[in-house]
Amino acid sequence: MKELILSKETMSSVEIAELTGKEHYNVIRDIRTLLEQGVAALNFEASTYKDANQRDRPCFNLTKKGCLILASGYDAKLREKIIDRWEVLEIEKQKAILSIPNFNNPAEAARAWADQYENNQVLARNNAQKDMLLTEQAPKVLFADAVVASENSILIGRLANVLKQNGIEIGQNRLFKWLRDNGYLCKCGEKYNQPTQTAMELELFEVSYGSIVRADKSINTITTKVTGKGQIYFINKFLKK
Repeated sequence: MKELILSKETMSSVEIAELTGKEHYNVIRDIRTLLEQGVAALNFEASTYKDANQRDRPCFNLTKKGCLILASGYDAKLREKIIDRWEVLEIEKQKAILSIPNFNNPAEAARAWADQYENNQVLARNNAQKDMLLTEQAPKVLFADAVVASENSILIGRLANVLKQNGIEIGQNRLFKWLRDNGYLCKCGEKYNQPTQTAMELELFEVSYGSIVRADKSINTITTKVTGKGQIYFINKFLKK
């Protein structure tokens, strides 16, 4: 595996793919989804790398905060790998600081120990910020784990229950109204409560067709369901409100 670029303290999306075992294009997709959702772009620097055929391919260089934001959407094991990797490299960096070339020079030794103390303080603050970030993102993390565990689409009523579990007070009827008012579901006509064209292009919903028999008469039914991608999209949208 390639090493982190310690001078800039970033990790490339290629390295994250290698670390987590995910396909690189999937990591790129996840980062672009985060950027579309409005996360700070300064934590995700667009770049390129050379593939096996020496062709330029797109990638991103992520700050530590960017890595933690991205990891919040992955399952617990993958998050742990990314966090552990940062911790290992921070320890290695501290060990490098301890390599003082000349202990016989008191002034040089004093300056080196002062630098070490300052870096230890920075490391402590960074770890505190990491813990705070993970705590703030806990509802989203729990939700993302649930979606990763099951890729099945769910009914809109079930999404309302998931939102409630994440501290968002909204019922099924209010959620339907919100989806209509915000352009995700059609407001009237034969397609009432069915996904709009835009929502379908974003792959937020899927539609299933069926039929029921009543009084010897068959009635066609259309059911709108929220995809796994849609579940992540809407929970993130509500958490930011």
